[in-house]
Amino acid sequence: MTRPANRLIHEKSPYLQQHAHNPVDWYPWGEEAFALAKAEDKPVFLSIGYSTCHWCHVMERESFEDEDIAALMRATVVAVKVDREERPDLDTLYMTFCQALTGRGGWPLTVILTPDGQPFFAGTYFPKESGFGRTGMRELLQRAHMAWKTNRQAVIGSAAQILAAVRERIASGEGGEGHEPDAAALAAARQELAASFDAQNGGFGGAPKFPAPHNLLFLLREYRRTGEAECRRMVVETLAAMRRGGVFDQIGFGFHRYATDAHWFVPHFEKMLYDQALCAMAAVEAWQVTGEAVFRRTALEVLEYVRRDLTRPDGAFYSAEDADSEGVEGRFYVWTAAEIRELLPPEDAALAIAAWGIEEGGNYHEEATGVATGTNIPYWAEPAEETAARHGLSPETLAARLETCRLALLAAREKRPRPLRDDKVLTDNNGLMLAALAKAARAFDDDGLAGRAKAAASVVLDKLGLADGRLLHRLSGDEAAVPGLLDDYAFLAWGLVELYQTVFDPAYLRRAVAIAKAMIAHFGDEAGGFSLTPDDGEPLLLRQKTYFDAATPSGNSVAFFVLTTLYRLTGDTVFQDEARKLARAFGPRLAERPSAHAFFLCGLSQLLAPAAEVTIAGDPDGRDTQALARAVCNRYLPEVALLLRPDEDEPEIAALAPFTRYQLPVDGRAAAHVCRAGSCQPPTTDPAAMLRLLGAK
Repeated sequence: MTRPANRLIHEKSPYLQQHAHNPVDWYPWGEEAFALAKAEDKPVFLSIGYSTCHWCHVMERESFEDEDIAALMRATVVAVKVDREERPDLDTLYMTFCQALTGRGGWPLTVILTPDGQPFFAGTYFPKESGFGRTGMRELLQRAHMAWKTNRQAVIGSAAQILAAVRERIASGEGGEGHEPDAAALAAARQELAASFDAQNGGFGGAPKFPAPHNLLFLLREYRRTGEAECRRMVVETLAAMRRGGVFDQIGFGFHRYATDAHWFVPHFEKMLYDQALCAMAAVEAWQVTGEAVFRRTALEVLEYVRRDLTRPDGAFYSAEDADSEGVEGRFYVWTAAEIRELLPPEDAALAIAAWGIEEGGNYHEEATGVATGTNIPYWAEPAEETAARHGLSPETLAARLETCRLALLAAREKRPRPLRDDKVLTDNNGLMLAALAKAARAFDDDGLAGRAKAAASVVLDKLGLADGRLLHRLSGDEAAVPGLLDDYAFLAWGLVELYQTVFDPAYLRRAVAIAKAMIAHFGDEAGGFSLTPDDGEPLLLRQKTYFDAATPSGNSVAFFVLTTLYRLTGDTVFQDEARKLARAFGPRLAERPSAHAFFLCGLSQLLAPAAEVTIAGDPDGRDTQALARAVCNRYLPEVALLLRPDEDEPEIAALAPFTRYQLPVDGRAAAHVCRAGSCQPPTTDPAAMLRLLGAK
């Protein structure tokens, strides 16, 4: 029987919709909830999560769907639900308080606030009842109620102290002007990553193990800059181990969120758009560096998963798929040996069982309890060459037969109840996927991938782009809402810069320039660094700047890359000046933990490589022009910024990059104008000569 809906039924967020039939009297974030808290003299119970969060679902089942707990919440608090992906500003704000109070964070994020929004308690997941040293929801609500009613001044004083302490910590981090970082920071980050590298399993650190592809992108750039073989080895071994493991969906493709073990075997089964984008980029660049087919295949398989399951009919990208289906994490993805035998011919079933590590009793044990589930997570139990040899097959024959098996299992899996798909379109994550598709299209010379990127860019710019470069954050159906945050500006500008350098349509460069200038105007300040929220956004307790990379690179890291690249493409010194201020803001932070800023260091490594700018002047459709462009795009040259100046008068390029007026074809042939380390060379019409000028192998 469906319960009556609460106020969340009117929200567009899939996560809030999930809670719309809870007996809890949920409010969305807004003035109504806080006005009620003041009128009824109650604290605010703030719960922040996201639609594919496993422990958010657990807490919902245990507490928020429980009539007794819901009644207690109605009596003691005003309950507010927030989707962290829809409001990352609120999530970042209250996560900062949670980490300050508890030393850790995560989701679901649980915070209890005074009616004016100041936190006095924070934590993450709470079971329904207390036990085993963990406070339960019932006890938490009772304690918060008693504290508010009987010891209010102490609660208010505690909240004020917490706010003051966090403000002081933020202010101390912003104090003083740092020095621009140099190659020493790059070396320190390399050493830090090497010290944490898992030489046996790939990746960094132990369990749980996250892909962290921005670490791999940094190491590849350092390999290009220094030739240090250890950088290349860490990337190759990590990506290969991830691709073999259960963290990669061997049947339907795409990467799960992370591995719960050190071996990349048991995943947390949710799939996020941003992980697909970043992992695809790392695989593309690994292929460019090594030429190993497995990395090209991995990138294409990830992008195929995104096409099949995370792409709207209009071409924009959905946010994620849940870990759970039918109330069980991973059920959609696991198999019994009997199922495989039933679906495949005997010889193919035997081959699939051997290749993908399928066991009769199951290879998958439930993470929390260690209890055998009787089911299997497909993974590569041994190198493909060994499997092929044991079965008397060539590697090519093995691959063809397993592909037939995979398609049969995928067709059967598609008939199962699917995990929930979070169908909101987020500007920042779509920007990441634009960058991934553009990079792959450029490296693989694939017009289809470029077309997908152009289709998505059209939707995002049309529906989430505003005048003067301003952006909105979220599209649900056709409703665009929520003012854009720093990541929206930085990530979308990144995607557009990559797309311009793939298809050379100046409209993409023009929009990237406009977005970057809006970012400078509304998120920047004289101290350097960009705030998460705009200067005209909703007033919050704090206006923060985030520098550390998390599951995605920080907005400031990506902003540095965007600013330096746009300066090199356009010559506009506004971008150079802002990049220098931003680099100085990063300087003191790099001393604490340099590898935590890996994507910022990607940009720094490219500049010190040294950076190069190539303008190709010629007919965009001419074979000579395309030969020069392909020579750059086929190789791993991350330090190169590539611009196309058509041989005919092109007013838009001339307006965006005035210096191109002097960069012309030579004797009627397309010419490459190469500038490297601040020194420009005579133009050349020869791709090989151009590559020599770039120091390319």
